[in-house]
Amino acid sequence: MKPELIVMLTYNDKTVKNAIELFEELKDTPVTQWGFKDVGLPKDDMKRLVDMMNDSEKTTNLEVVSLSEEEGLAGAKLAVECGFDILMGTVFFDSINDFLKDTPVKYYPFIGNVHGHPSILDGSIEETVEQTRRLEEKGVDGFDLLTYRYTGDAVTLLKEVVKATNNVPVVSAGSIDSYERITQVRDSGAWGFTIGTAFFDKKFVPQGEFKENMMDTWDWVQKNGFPD
Repeated sequence: MKPELIVMLTYNDKTVKNAIELFEELKDTPVTQWGFKDVGLPKDDMKRLVDMMNDSEKTTNLEVVSLSEEEGLAGAKLAVECGFDILMGTVFFDSINDFLKDTPVKYYPFIGNVHGHPSILDGSIEETVEQTRRLEEKGVDGFDLLTYRYTGDAVTLLKEVVKATNNVPVVSAGSIDSYERITQVRDSGAWGFTIGTAFFDKKFVPQGEFKENMMDTWDWVQKNGFPD
């Protein structure tokens, strides 16, 4: 199974101000997974952007990088109100999980010890794997792993987390800025990965704009996305 590219209309953990205009330009591309953060746009613009994505038959992802229970619950309520398909991020709390169980929104919380801004991930691989198993038993729909924000062996962490799940989607989020890292995600068996900032920074096509960088990555995944 090839990994899913989730295009984030974000830069440095914040939704870009021209996200609506940018999606309007890109909506007819074959990319199916889209998302943005809960900060950077007014709520009305968020709703408008989600409506545009839904009208274009895209899957919508809201990533919340706030770490408190109160902020996580607010993010969950925002995801429901705006009509997102998936809530990514937040530190796991039973209150968030319970709230979303009665809604159409799927919950992919962070795993591991996430702290700081921009976010840092630390803690042992063993502890993170155990948390993965525990949260899957609680019924979460997937996981948001800040693989390349990890202070230890990121590749081993990703592999062990994926191995610990029972086919629950694992999304590798943050700091993916090379085909080497996409290859590592692919080889781990992770369900998907997010890219936002690296497209704006032209990490894949140095002379190209956001669209050229995005489509170069999309094309690479179609050709090379299946593990050997």
